[in-house]
Amino acid sequence: MRSIWNGAINFGLVNIPIKIYSASEDGKLNLDMLDSKDHARIRYKRVNENTGEEVEWKDIVKGYKKDDNYVVLEDEDFEAANMKKSSSLEIEAFIEEKEVSELLFKKPYFLEPQKEGGKSYNLLKDALKKTKKLGLATFVMRQKENLSLIGVYKDVLVLHVIRFSDEIRNPEDLSIPDTKVSKKEVDMALALIEQYTAKFEFDTYKNVYNDQLLDIIEKKAGGKLSKTKKIESKATPAKDLMAQLKASLEKRKKAS
Repeated sequence: MRSIWNGAINFGLVNIPIKIYSASEDGKLNLDMLDSKDHARIRYKRVNENTGEEVEWKDIVKGYKKDDNYVVLEDEDFEAANMKKSSSLEIEAFIEEKEVSELLFKKPYFLEPQKEGGKSYNLLKDALKKTKKLGLATFVMRQKENLSLIGVYKDVLVLHVIRFSDEIRNPEDLSIPDTKVSKKEVDMALALIEQYTAKFEFDTYKNVYNDQLLDIIEKKAGGKLSKTKKIESKATPAKDLMAQLKASLEKRKKAS
């Protein structure tokens, strides 16, 4: 793995030099975009809006439009916006994990101690494990401020980048019907949930879609692909809800 950010965790007056590594990877197949006419690959070009000519990466800068002109920003301008947050993760508070909605989580990163930071790294790790709390920190990476939580995963400090409150849309815009549900129906649903309750075994869940898609690709390449029937999903009618819950319970009992 290659580190994507070097800096330090500030834990009170304790300074822990660390490196950040991406802890996840995209599981999608690499598919090329093609012209439907001749299957030639589609290429994207960076084109000057005025001249129509292609521009090389080395000649591209970033700018902010102010009135009718652009203010061009250099790398040092981004760092100067908050020099401290560009080089350090400042733990501002410790919170309970249950206080954070899963809706806020965006991406995980592994943290590795740099030279001479091993003892202070293990100190923070052990303290977080014992208290079962998360460190709330902010930092700047890739010219963007990030709100984050520092916790422990498999004996390694892990940083979760989470969303700021203004990044979450208001669910009040959704149309949710105010349909009444009976106590019997709720009790039946609770019984069904209990029947399906199991210990979470992370390794038993695999990404099988890629294998299935590769199978389609192989069959299509060999001219053996047959059309599959579409599966239609229909809502359970309100009058049938209790019967379907009962049937689900019976099916689960037989399966177990």
